[in-house]
Amino acid sequence: MNTYFQWKGNRLILDVHVQPRARKDEITGVHDGRLKVKITAPPVDGKANQHLIAFFSKLFKVSKGQIVLIAGETGRDKRLEITSPGRLPAFVSELENTS
Repeated sequence: MNTYFQWKGNRLILDVHVQPRARKDEITGVHDGRLKVKITAPPVDGKANQHLIAFFSKLFKVSKGQIVLIAGETGRDKRLEITSPGRLPAFVSELENTS
């Protein structure tokens, strides 16, 4: 069973571990039960959080307003809530089928 995502109605809750200042934006696997995400933005003045939300809005085909950072504003471990995802990236849909 997965540990980094759960559904609450039409909302997808994701636990992520963020590595800022990476070479490119990408999902690299699982780290301590959280989805590991590398992003290019620096962890300064909320830029990493904004960038993370923009990255996930493209992955899930939703507006940025449909993604809320519900925990971890200043740390690397974060919890995101995505309302009514337009699509499920392979890393979610594959794990959903195995759980």
